[in-house]
Amino acid sequence: MNKPVLVVMAAGMGSRYGGLKQIDPVGSHGQMIIDYAIYDARRAGFETVVFVIKHQIEDTFKAAIGDRLSKVIDVKYAYQELDDLPEGYAVPAGRVKPWGTCHAVLAARKVVDGPFAVINSDDYYGPEAFREIYQYLESHPDQPGCYEYAMVGYRLGNTVTEHGHVARGVCAEDGDHYLKEVVEHTHIEKDGDDARCTEDDGQTWTHLSGDTIVSMNLWGFTKSFLTEAQARFPAFLDKALAENPEKGEYFLPSVVTQLLEEGKA
Repeated sequence: MNKPVLVVMAAGMGSRYGGLKQIDPVGSHGQMIIDYAIYDARRAGFETVVFVIKHQIEDTFKAAIGDRLSKVIDVKYAYQELDDLPEGYAVPAGRVKPWGTCHAVLAARKVVDGPFAVINSDDYYGPEAFREIYQYLESHPDQPGCYEYAMVGYRLGNTVTEHGHVARGVCAEDGDHYLKEVVEHTHIEKDGDDARCTEDDGQTWTHLSGDTIVSMNLWGFTKSFLTEAQARFPAFLDKALAENPEKGEYFLPSVVTQLLEEGKA
């Protein structure tokens, strides 16, 4: 089995933030969030990272991040572009928003040839998370008829901010900590010790306990996930192009939930 690699979704320009937030320093010595992730991933055992970026930020990203990190880990690139669509589909007029996290992972399909972990480029996960996901991927190859995937979950109250809102996948699990469902919420705000979310620009709100387990997009997949995500992409596009052509997104949790419902994962 090939060694697990790390896929970093870094194509987003940060529409809420107003810039290329992957290269903003946060540490006392100029470290960026991605520096902490790569350091922790490298110590956990990862030897290769695949950065999913846009061609338009390639030079800036390589100069600020990629060239420097290539001294400590094998760096590869994949490119998430709006027109990377199945045959017969075209980018709708007015569409500028990327197609979502699952589309970002699909962008890496030509450079990933084995088990892989996925992270956002702008979240802090902690060293234990990388150790757990690497060990899982090394010890859980796909079994016939069953995909062996994993997700590192976090307490919601520890992942929201006093400043603005966040997107999180709200999880449901069974008594043995097997994932049953993940529902993506793109607007979650802190609300005291808890949180609240809205799906209609703040007209109505749903309370969420701070103890709710959520996904921060730290996933562990085998290569079978890329096959499944690619096969399901046209169905997503048919629905999105009809209902929300400018903003519909192909989310990782949506595909995971489908596979769970079908008993494949």
